[in-house]
Amino acid sequence: MFKTRLLSGILLVAIALATIIPGNDILFVLLLLISLIGMSELYKVSRLQASLPGIVGYAAAAAYYLLIRLEVKGPGENRILQYIDGQGLALLVIVFLIVLMAVYVFSYPKYVSEEMMLIFFGVFYVAVMLSYVYRARMIPEEGAYLVWLVFLCSWGCDTCAYCVGMLIGKHKMSPKLSPKKSVEGAVGGVVGAALLGALYAAAVSHFADADASPALYALICGAGGLISMVGDLAASAIKRNHNIKDYGKLIPGHGGILDRFDSVIFTAPIIYYLSIFFI
Repeated sequence: MFKTRLLSGILLVAIALATIIPGNDILFVLLLLISLIGMSELYKVSRLQASLPGIVGYAAAAAYYLLIRLEVKGPGENRILQYIDGQGLALLVIVFLIVLMAVYVFSYPKYVSEEMMLIFFGVFYVAVMLSYVYRARMIPEEGAYLVWLVFLCSWGCDTCAYCVGMLIGKHKMSPKLSPKKSVEGAVGGVVGAALLGALYAAAVSHFADADASPALYALICGAGGLISMVGDLAASAIKRNHNIKDYGKLIPGHGGILDRFDSVIFTAPIIYYLSIFFI
């Protein structure tokens, strides 16, 4: 199992390097694909992955990504595109909700309200949150460096928390939800993420000749690491509610997209906005 998990991890890193370094359309398409797969995993817990409401959810996610692409490319002089660029998300949410409710009422009583809520939730929980990896990468000038903070603090926090928890963990952080996680491990994860952020800033400043503050990067990674644990536990809570071990089997040794990217989902928007506000 460890060998399989390690090989899968190496492959994930290779894919990340091959798509995030060039950025642009290759990263855009990959994140859209990952989002759709992650949504299908979430919808599968209620057997909605191939349902009509599920298809409406996938279409909404694809439309949202098109809005992001429009935002990055710019609307130019077209008045309609300029309006969509400014009001696109609100318009999309309204149309998505109306169409989803139309499916609900005209197919009644095939689906229940809780299932419609899951479909609506899935678009924002998976597609919208993950899209911030692309948004972070497309930050002018510094996006090529800042985007890696998403993975550094989420996966770095997870690794540091595991190591510290195994060594000195005694006090359970969430006994019913995740019995193996400890308070000591959580503190170690946040501190480890902050330290990794500082080291990364020093490396970027030295090798890439960029103006990266170790203190600021440490603060951002520490905050991101703290939020990443919420994402990890949130995904675990959903699985426990539906009595499943893993969301999928796409990534050998790790599970599905949501099993591997549960912390990234929450970390990506935090890193993006902290970077926009403070860097």
